[in-house]
Amino acid sequence: MKSSVLTLGGILCAAATALAAMDPIVIKGSKFFNEKTGEQFFFKGVAYQPRTGLSSADPDPLADVEGCKRDVAAFKDLGINSIRVYEVDYNNNHDECMKMLEDAGVYLLLDMPSPKYSINRAQPYWDHDLMSHWAAKVDTFTKYGNQVVAWIAGNEVANDVDTTPSAAFVKAAIRDMKAYLRSKGLKTPVGYADNDDMKIRMNLISYFNCGDEDARADFYGINIYRWCGDETDFQTSGYADVTKNMTGYSIPSLLTEFGCNINRPRTFPEVKSLYGSDMSGTFSGGIMYEYSEEDNKYGIAKVSYGNSKFEKTADYDNFKKAMAAVNPDGVKMSSYSPKDKDSTCPAVSSAWKVSADALPPTPSQERCQCMLDSLGCTFKNIDLSASEGKAVGEAVGHICGQTSCAEVSYDTEKGEYGNYVACDSNQRSAWIVNKNYLNQNGAKCEIDGADTVAVQSPKVKDDSTCLTKKDDTGSSGSPSSNVGSGGDREASDDKDSSDNTKSSAASTASALAKLSAAVAIALYAF
Repeated sequence: MKSSVLTLGGILCAAATALAAMDPIVIKGSKFFNEKTGEQFFFKGVAYQPRTGLSSADPDPLADVEGCKRDVAAFKDLGINSIRVYEVDYNNNHDECMKMLEDAGVYLLLDMPSPKYSINRAQPYWDHDLMSHWAAKVDTFTKYGNQVVAWIAGNEVANDVDTTPSAAFVKAAIRDMKAYLRSKGLKTPVGYADNDDMKIRMNLISYFNCGDEDARADFYGINIYRWCGDETDFQTSGYADVTKNMTGYSIPSLLTEFGCNINRPRTFPEVKSLYGSDMSGTFSGGIMYEYSEEDNKYGIAKVSYGNSKFEKTADYDNFKKAMAAVNPDGVKMSSYSPKDKDSTCPAVSSAWKVSADALPPTPSQERCQCMLDSLGCTFKNIDLSASEGKAVGEAVGHICGQTSCAEVSYDTEKGEYGNYVACDSNQRSAWIVNKNYLNQNGAKCEIDGADTVAVQSPKVKDDSTCLTKKDDTGSSGSPSSNVGSGGDREASDDKDSSDNTKSSAASTASALAKLSAAVAIALYAF
């Protein structure tokens, strides 16, 4: 792998320089460095997502000024240099909280997804709706420059063998959000955080660091809760095994969550290993889970939204003491010459259901709208009601069991993705309804329980022209280099499609039913 330096939160836009006062943190090989001083950078952070006292459906601790005043003082006391925040509302103003964090020297590691807008591990898709919300969050935080140290594009999305197909969609999201950041003049890195599942972890670790550089993760995070109390040590906790797994990895790795709570108060013995000789040569520090005491009992402080009251839990001083006792020995950027190679992509197997040959296409609002404009049978209102969504879900399941729905389907094991896989669930459903209409030679444009309409003269005569439309990163061209069995846009007798195609199509139809925008909420794991 070629040696390169990647600026974290690096901003080329002159308008952002006024709020980019913090030293830029850069990636070189498998390590983070302070670009200004040349010193290696280790994350010494906490997960920060207070939930107690929340009155809004959209939590945003970086818009709670009273809470920031209270907690940034604690961050200073703890001596941390970073926080990980999972969820913010990009419509809010974050200037005051971000200025407090800047003054305290605290960098922000921010998740792109949120519970409402994330890749569903069971029925994964990556479409315009998701990408537009992630992009809006990026747009809101670009003005804070180097202070936004990195982005996380997925948190424990694939968490067992059956959900490994979701990894392809997360990797596609990483590819597209990296491209979106570049289009904005940004080089902020985008990474992934896994759940340390023993059956799939090595495949995940390899997959997110193999193949096209533009689609690879810039760093890799592990959420780990193995080290439980003083009775456990580096070897018996499994931390030694995790460290061995990441040794020789060509991109930075860190613990994006750590801190078992089986034994309380927690004494955090793992901190000594994480920042000492056991792990500091491999890992770039970590994020302790978590700052605020919630129902899951992991917190070091009891706080509430909009309230200045602060109360330590018994874990607080123990964590402070553990962090004060460590001072990791790093290397100088100027003397560091990375030699690690990129990973080899994992092969498809019973434990890994993703081909490395292709990724889902980049979302394109223009392409999907063009496709809708080409349909001879569609919905009167593309925004389906809850009852319509249910009815359509049942109908498309039947239709795709009888005919090929390859243009809106995917098979991650074969690396096959239809041209319109990146359209939203209602748009994909409209394509299927039209396919049924074409198969009947235009005899019937009806779906029980949904309002449909036959279009005598569609705006777009040939939907192959849709494939050249710009995607949501601004690029033009084919949506996918490997469409597989897609491409059947004309009325045809394809009822003799293979059983595998029918099974895949029916599975996709099930996904459409579950993911209909009118009835579904995406899952996201904290």
